[in-house]
Amino acid sequence: MAVGFTADRGSSIETIPIANLTQTKVVAVLYSLAPEHPFPTAVNEAVAVYKELLKTYKPRNIGLYGTFAGAVLTAEVASRLRQLGLPLPAALGIFSGSGDFARFGDSIYMYGLWGLSGPISRWTGKHDTSYTGTTDLKDPVLSPIYADLKGFPPTLFLTSGSDLLLSNTVNLHRAFVNAGVNTQLVVFDGLTHAFWNDWNLPESKEADRMMADFFDRNLGR
Repeated sequence: MAVGFTADRGSSIETIPIANLTQTKVVAVLYSLAPEHPFPTAVNEAVAVYKELLKTYKPRNIGLYGTFAGAVLTAEVASRLRQLGLPLPAALGIFSGSGDFARFGDSIYMYGLWGLSGPISRWTGKHDTSYTGTTDLKDPVLSPIYADLKGFPPTLFLTSGSDLLLSNTVNLHRAFVNAGVNTQLVVFDGLTHAFWNDWNLPESKEADRMMADFFDRNLGR
């Protein structure tokens, strides 16, 4: 899963549709990449941007979201903000993400980025540490599924049936539900990882509209 932390894959395709549909400003955080800059560098940089935004905007006017690594960072940054005693944003969008580096669900062994990956590989007990570095994999910021999630803002989870992170997205959503968070999970049928980044798909337009409507409902104007 660390592959998403080693390259900029979404600063344009994840921001432009939402900025257009909501007619609001969207800020892309171009964080330092692993393996040269492992955890918590990206989290710290995103938190620094959030602190800067708080000088101009109230928390009720800020939403935080991302896909893949960006979705992981969304949950990690929210957990870090809680640790720091900073006000949380008004809404979170976790789109094909995870909150648990210590455990991976079945889907990551069945699917690749483009769907079924072939024979299911057996778990070797080894993790890619290019992002996690030497941090405890159950650290509540690195893996927010182990954090206190009570009081987190409304959160939209999106994934799909052939997404390698289907299981981890669903598991994090369940943790939010158990913490009493106002949350929604949408699972599209038969589509691959982060399919909404292919803007030609009709389902991508539907997903983008869901994201935009969610933020329109939950962010103050």
